[in-house]
Amino acid sequence: MLWIILAQMQWRQVTTQERPWKMKRCFSRSTSRGRKGSSETGLKLGTVPQEALRRTLFPLGELTKDFVKKIAAENRLHHVLQKKESMGICFIGKRNFENFILEYLQPRPGRFISIEDNKVLGTHKGWFLYTLGQRANIGGLREPWYVVEKDGAKGDVLVAPRTDHPALYRDLLRTGRVHWIAEEPPAALVRDKMMECHFRFRHQMALVPCVLTLNQDGTVWVTAVKAVRALAPGQFAVFYKGDECLGSGKILRLGPSTYTLQKG
Repeated sequence: MLWIILAQMQWRQVTTQERPWKMKRCFSRSTSRGRKGSSETGLKLGTVPQEALRRTLFPLGELTKDFVKKIAAENRLHHVLQKKESMGICFIGKRNFENFILEYLQPRPGRFISIEDNKVLGTHKGWFLYTLGQRANIGGLREPWYVVEKDGAKGDVLVAPRTDHPALYRDLLRTGRVHWIAEEPPAALVRDKMMECHFRFRHQMALVPCVLTLNQDGTVWVTAVKAVRALAPGQFAVFYKGDECLGSGKILRLGPSTYTLQKG
């Protein structure tokens, strides 16, 4: 019912005559040209094909989440107001992530190893249970350690002390072939082989200034103006120029960490 009320107020339809469809940076889960709120649609729609976007409806338009809740209150839709924000991996719910994954994958025991001195700090049930940047729960250690690298062949997870350890920071990555939303690829990037823009790879993170370098196979090198924490292969880098979402590419390869560069 809420979306019907909102649709009557502001119904945005993208028609087949609007070619190509350029997606502005979005800040609400249900808007195409939204304002700042608590989620980021651009990060999710960066891989949607142009053919689908031309026929996409955005009934919430530019409405923020707070304003939507205000409308819900005025129309006594209390179940909307009481609904909690979704956190983490929604389809897992309140279940333990490690236990959930191990229902589908066989344990592959390995070691936690300090990246500073190669000391073995503990053991784990599988390197695939961890992502770069997360805290590693290592039994018997009081101080927090964080995942900085993973060796799938050996099964080792390399960790570092402190959440701001330089081993967590990198300023270079390479994506797979980029999915461009409006132009494939942007004319400026084709002409100059390089282009300044911004990117993000995680929900709600601040946009990071960067320079894209176009490769012949359609992949790009992304050089961040400053090192970024916890870049991870498998995530998607989403690119922006001003308020426009240009597209996205899957992160396939990372450059050396700040720690590695400091060590020479």
